[in-house]
Amino acid sequence: MTTLLQVNASLSPLGQSDQLADRFVAAWRASHPDAQVSVRDLSAQPLAHLSADEVGAFFTPADARSAEQQALVAVSDALVAELRAADVLVLGVPMYNFGIPSTLKAYFDRLARAGVTFKYTETGPVGLLTGKKAYVLAARGGMYQGTPKDSQTAYLKDFLSFIGIEDVTFVYAEGLNMGEAGRDAALAAAHQQIAQLTA
Repeated sequence: MTTLLQVNASLSPLGQSDQLADRFVAAWRASHPDAQVSVRDLSAQPLAHLSADEVGAFFTPADARSAEQQALVAVSDALVAELRAADVLVLGVPMYNFGIPSTLKAYFDRLARAGVTFKYTETGPVGLLTGKKAYVLAARGGMYQGTPKDSQTAYLKDFLSFIGIEDVTFVYAEGLNMGEAGRDAALAAAHQQIAQLTA
């Protein structure tokens, strides 16, 4: 059975990135009726910024962790297990102030675990969550794709590759705050790409 994990990062469930991710997952489910889908909404279930106590707990041997450290690590362990079980990852990502939402960064910070989701080798880090496909539904108010101001694309590719997810496809909807006609055209193009990817 194929498993898909959808992660929505918009501050609002009405955000365009969440709506695009929802549209993608609905179309994907139609093509994979026996698949299992789980959704993590980082607005409804926000994660705090990573703390020094958590990092300390990560690097403390499991059999030496205090009860407090075990509770801190358990949050990360659950997120890692959820992603490890998924064959397909769908990220709904808005652009906030030229970057990803801080809630998504907090999520990523709990996925990047040495010896768990990546390991260090003599030739550099190697991701351990291999064999997965990721789709990023990126919604932006302005036009940034392919420009120096698009900090998201390279970062998301780099982070996902770091933990072993190399196969990443982006669907962009840009210029959403630049007039109704441009917005409608951008969404129509994104919807068409989604239909092609999920056919």
